[in-house]
Amino acid sequence: MNALSFLFNSIYEIFFNILVFLYNIVPGQDIGIAIILLTLLVRLALYPINTKAIKSQKQLQEIQPEMKEIQNKYKEDKEKQAKALMELYQKRKVNPMSGCFPLLIQFPLLIALYWVFLNGFKDESLSIVYSFISNPGHIDPMFLGFVNLSEKNIVLAFIAGALQYYQTKMIMGTKKKKDEVKDEIKKEKTPEEKTQDFAQSMSKQMIYLMPIMTFFFAMSFPSGLALYWAVTTLFAIIQQSFIIKKQNREKEDTQEIINK
Repeated sequence: MNALSFLFNSIYEIFFNILVFLYNIVPGQDIGIAIILLTLLVRLALYPINTKAIKSQKQLQEIQPEMKEIQNKYKEDKEKQAKALMELYQKRKVNPMSGCFPLLIQFPLLIALYWVFLNGFKDESLSIVYSFISNPGHIDPMFLGFVNLSEKNIVLAFIAGALQYYQTKMIMGTKKKKDEVKDEIKKEKTPEEKTQDFAQSMSKQMIYLMPIMTFFFAMSFPSGLALYWAVTTLFAIIQQSFIIKKQNREKEDTQEIINK
């Protein structure tokens, strides 16, 4: 067994045992509530990392006009353009790669959780329960008494997709003003600007593509994974709203101090 496989199995066993522990202590031994609690624990553990990523993402959106100005100014010299962009990032204290880091961390966690929800409802899977955790012998897959989380569920898949749409729309930011769009249409664009427009167009498509992918992904596996994805996305939406509102308040307070 190589190191990567050992690490994955260790993460899987930890998640599975936490899930069984939560299943044992929640009222009525509801596996759905246990999954929700496990999801919240994972999100709280990743809260500091995700907070930094959200702040950096918002800062990147705010400096888009300056970035575009630099790209236009040095469109013939890519080396100077890259240097100027790096200076801008340092000046505004923005890390353009910080948004990718949480995704890289969460991806192996999501795979491990997928296997937990795929195998967790099988009695034979309980053989890996730690000795200090009570073995229930069997896990009832019913959530709230009527949703079988070991099977596919179109309602949970739709909720996961809808929440993903809302979150993706939040991340992409607000639409441009009509006047700005008209000005961009009127002026002749360089090949670099056309490439940028293509990238922006692809980003807009992600608003619809990501929710569709989430829906079909959720419909392909046990609905325990759809429940996890819906809860983790809802948590992300609340966290993002809280951070953005806090940043906006801080900017308003700073502006009031400057004006005085």
